[in-house]
Amino acid sequence: METRQQGFLDSEPLREADEDMASEVNLNNSIMTEAEREEIQQELAKLEEEISTLKQVLSSKEKQHAELKQKLGAASLYELRNNLSRGWHDMQTSTAYKKTSETLSTAGQKTSAAFSTLGSAITRKFGDMRNSPSFKSFEEKVETTVSTIKTKVGGTGTAGSFEEVLSSAANASSQDTPSNNLTDSSEKPC
Repeated sequence: METRQQGFLDSEPLREADEDMASEVNLNNSIMTEAEREEIQQELAKLEEEISTLKQVLSSKEKQHAELKQKLGAASLYELRNNLSRGWHDMQTSTAYKKTSETLSTAGQKTSAAFSTLGSAITRKFGDMRNSPSFKSFEEKVETTVSTIKTKVGGTGTAGSFEEVLSSAANASSQDTPSNNLTDSSEKPC
């Protein structure tokens, strides 16, 4: 028996034992005549021979196909790509990957919620701190100090809100020379 390369059609041709078993089937129960039975058996043998020939041709063509692909270098790259693709798909469908993906997704959602809560808490704490008596006291002291400095430097001494005081202090510190501070008080912003 010849050694064959497995191809697209993996089934083996019928062997003698298979033929013997087929011939033992009791065909006498059917309405066929002996001539019809002989004709069918001949047709069956002819088909088996054609199938065997087609399998040999297919095997030869597959071998030729593989050789041509190898000459082009496409076979190894194609197989590598297919192997990587199959491996990636297998990994994504694995239970471990799915569990890890779900765990990371849940962890990301929880982390996002935690940062959101943390940001809200910090904002609320800064608001509470700004409204606290100690911060109000500090704000008043800064306003008084700035007001005193303005009066001594030549300003009017009117104090506004904390933001206005900081703005005017920044404007005063950005002026280059002290002579600029001695201008008419009506020109100064308060």
